[in-house]
Amino acid sequence: MTRRKPTVADLRARKGKGQLTMLRIFTLEEAAAAEAAGIDVVSIPPALATDPEYRQVAPTLFSMTGVDHREAGTREDYLRFAGRMLMAGADALYCSAGLGTVRYLAEEHIPVVGHVGLVPSRATWTGGFKAVGKTADAAMVLFEEVRAYEEAGAFAVEIEVVPVEVASAISARVGILLWSMGSGPGCDVQYLFAEDILGTNRGHMPRHSKVYRNFAAEFDRLQSERIAAFREFISDVASGAYPEDRHIVRMAPEEAASFLARIETAR
Repeated sequence: MTRRKPTVADLRARKGKGQLTMLRIFTLEEAAAAEAAGIDVVSIPPALATDPEYRQVAPTLFSMTGVDHREAGTREDYLRFAGRMLMAGADALYCSAGLGTVRYLAEEHIPVVGHVGLVPSRATWTGGFKAVGKTADAAMVLFEEVRAYEEAGAFAVEIEVVPVEVASAISARVGILLWSMGSGPGCDVQYLFAEDILGTNRGHMPRHSKVYRNFAAEFDRLQSERIAAFREFISDVASGAYPEDRHIVRMAPEEAASFLARIETAR
């Protein structure tokens, strides 16, 4: 059966029927790989969403994009940005702004995805970059926040670094889709960064990440080979080993002789 890109309605109809897979990707190569592998949902930067080649390599990936609300401008600016992204081929808009903005966008029929738990742009309010919802009181705050997103019209919410018991219980009690990043298997989507999966992240590796390949070591090997090749080129030029006769073009002998004779008398 030929795979097709899911709609928001398709994703909502799957609520409670198992987990889908989601990646944060940054390049056309990663998009093509996600497409070929059968990933369901991706988060992409605006530059990739508007790349004319993106939908050629990723025709069936449900693609969310967004911009940090701190640089988005007014709600009207946010709406214009969302419109550009959807017209370019994106399927949903990540919104880290307040519920008023979420409601404003949803009322214009923009598919909006919110964010609860460890939200990087709001981490100062929850104590920094650490798990959120580890007490019963904090967990109830999360539950109410998810319900508020649902009431505001968001169709999904990313739930990041929340105890598995909390995320699972909330997911079972709401109609909104929960996309789990480090919040366990009881949600609707499992979400990881491609750079963590591929081992290209050289910084902090989150607890919830899993490395499946070591691309960093391969990139280091290729960089060493790149440097070695450049050095060999330098050496060949210095020794005269490059260029060889097969690398150059020659004139017919009689034409070369005529040219050299004429250039000697040219002034």
